[in-house]
Amino acid sequence: MFKRKIYAFAQEYFYAPNLWQKCLAIALLPLSVLYCAGVILKAKFSKALEFGVPIISIGNLTLGGSGKTPLGIAILNEFEGGFVVLRGYGRASKGLIKVAVSGEILVGVTASGDEAMEYAKSVKNANVIVSENRDIAIKEALNLGAKYVLLDDGFGKFHIKKFNVLIRPSSKPYFDFVLPSGAYRYPSKFYAKADYVVKEGEDFTRESEILNPTPKMVLVTAIANPQRLEPYFSLCIGREIYPDHYGFSRDELASILERYAATSLLVTRKDAVKMEEFGLPLSVIALKTTLADKFKRIIKEKIL
Repeated sequence: MFKRKIYAFAQEYFYAPNLWQKCLAIALLPLSVLYCAGVILKAKFSKALEFGVPIISIGNLTLGGSGKTPLGIAILNEFEGGFVVLRGYGRASKGLIKVAVSGEILVGVTASGDEAMEYAKSVKNANVIVSENRDIAIKEALNLGAKYVLLDDGFGKFHIKKFNVLIRPSSKPYFDFVLPSGAYRYPSKFYAKADYVVKEGEDFTRESEILNPTPKMVLVTAIANPQRLEPYFSLCIGREIYPDHYGFSRDELASILERYAATSLLVTRKDAVKMEEFGLPLSVIALKTTLADKFKRIIKEKIL
């Protein structure tokens, strides 16, 4: 419960601050200046190294979700032979873990983390590796025959030579400050450091549908920026928002169903991979991202 309160505070603080939260953000500006200086120096003095394989990075400058995973899934499904490398936030394991190779899922969601498992279950013949050390993971992907590597959230790995794709989030933070005064992990001017900034409607489109809808759904989610799900709020009899990457238990989900007298839990694919084994009624928001021809040509050129 405490984590949920902290998460709710952070969402308000970064995106819709009240007066005293605005004052707090201004008071923390000296720390933001120090943080910003550190990021700029790291970017300036990092030497980009070649790894002998084309590397595409999908990233964003702000905290939280901006649709990196659906875009990454679309790229991997469009171009065969790719390995996705990511940290595996929220997983119970450590070190390098091969989550899926040639479509065979090798570990459970506890070891992989939710985003990695979403890749494993959504990409044809998926190849997924999680590791805190992206360098080691890229080398392992190369050993396993990767034609290219997709780095999920790899923008800040300045020492890796890669094609940097940045996504502008649909929900813009209230202040253009870096942490802790604002939601930016990197200065907003770093958009200029991207090789390509994608725009929805121009470079890709998104469509969504609810799989297995029921009359009385309660929304339960643990994704970053849950306001992205606002179009579904009116379809539900209630909603329960948890911190990003939260590990659900069967008992607490069953309790939610009972408390609301709900007929199903409405969840995202990222949430669903952590709930499927519980045997509870799920309605899943299926998001499909389609790449525009222009963006396909750009990615194809970099892969080749």
